[in-house]
Amino acid sequence: MGIAGATVAATDESIPDWGRWTLAGTALAGAAVLGIAVLVGPAARRLAGERHPLTQAELGQMTAAERVEAVNAARHTLIQAATGLVVIGGVVFTAQGLWYTAQSLDASRQAQRTSEQGQIADRYTKAVEQLGATKMNVRLGGIYALERLAQDSPRDHQTVYDVLAAFVREHDRKPIDEKTQSSFDPAADAQAALTVIGRRNGTRDVSALDLSRSLLHGAELDRANLRGVNLFNADLGSADLNGADLTDANVNGTNLEGAFLVGANLTRAMLHGNLKGTHLDEANLTKADLTSVYMPEAYLTGANLTGANLMDANLTDTDLTGANLTGANLTGTNLYGANLRSVRGITESEIRKVAHVDTTTKF
Repeated sequence: MGIAGATVAATDESIPDWGRWTLAGTALAGAAVLGIAVLVGPAARRLAGERHPLTQAELGQMTAAERVEAVNAARHTLIQAATGLVVIGGVVFTAQGLWYTAQSLDASRQAQRTSEQGQIADRYTKAVEQLGATKMNVRLGGIYALERLAQDSPRDHQTVYDVLAAFVREHDRKPIDEKTQSSFDPAADAQAALTVIGRRNGTRDVSALDLSRSLLHGAELDRANLRGVNLFNADLGSADLNGADLTDANVNGTNLEGAFLVGANLTRAMLHGNLKGTHLDEANLTKADLTSVYMPEAYLTGANLTGANLMDANLTDTDLTGANLTGANLTGTNLYGANLRSVRGITESEIRKVAHVDTTTKF
């Protein structure tokens, strides 16, 4: 009755799991003890041939020692069989215990993930609220909090940087300093957002960041990661883009007048804006689209223009000393006053056939 009661109680879901497992173990242990008692008693005697009380004739056929030996042999056989069953039961019980532990761990991990996602959502909400604060230090804290969030949660990477790009796009420029008459520069928070964008892990980008029409005059973007970024009609005049990666970036209509792009990578970038006086020394412009670009007085010393399209571009007085023009399209290019000394990949006669040159063009 006790075993039956423990078994029934173990199926009661209102009892905690540990209690149900304890009851189940108790019932199993009681059943094992009862089974052993039956095996070494009645079952062993029955197996030894004593299916009913022995008659005097039967008692006379075997000595007492022989009867004890027969019963013990039967008990030994039964105990071996029971031991096997116990081992099997132990394996099953252990497997059930391991399964229960695995289920508990899965539930714990799920609860932890849910908790972490809740914490991330709270951090994101707080950081975004900080971006709208009136105090500069609070806004800066929000920017760096978002950067940390993007590092901790790859699934939120794109969202975080889309928010920072929107912050930059909608930000007002810092007022001009009337004493020094310096150029417009991004405010400290906008510059911080640009710095964070420029050092992001670009392999996690899902889509191109949108910085189109952003007011980034004089921005510090040295060695920034701007691969594939949309900079359509943005103002990057006098910006420091030395060593920046602008591969596949949309720089169509972007103001780069006076910008510094020494060593920058503009492979396949689209450049159709104002690049007057732009510093592109040693820049990588492989296959860049420079069709009809306005780039007088620019510096392209040692630049790699392999396969670049310069059709109808205005390169008046541009310094192309040592530039690599292998496969470059110079059809209709204005090279009046340009310095083409030591250019590679194209001969003077080939340039004269397709481009516009005059007596001031230097070969």
